[in-house]
Amino acid sequence: MRTCIGCRRTDSRSALLRVVLGEGEHGPTVDPDPDRRRPGRGAWLHPDVSCLDLAVRRRAFGRALRSSTGPDVTQLAGWVEDLTQGTPSEKHEDRKRV
Repeated sequence: MRTCIGCRRTDSRSALLRVVLGEGEHGPTVDPDPDRRRPGRGAWLHPDVSCLDLAVRRRAFGRALRSSTGPDVTQLAGWVEDLTQGTPSEKHEDRKRV
């Protein structure tokens, strides 16, 4: 069980997206790690636009990934939007918890 840094709900690893801190042209970036294999400290997020917005609003990425500056989330936002447009939206609140 992992905790989403956006909505702060717990869920299984398979339902959450792992994100890691990467290096961009203008500083640190938040990169998606769908295979859960990249090295470094990771954070977990529901691959949903609402959870992403909550995490950005709370500035959770900097704290969870231990970044001294606020990392850029534009690449992650594009990845999550592409993912949600490609599949029907599934609300994680309505899932049965076992």
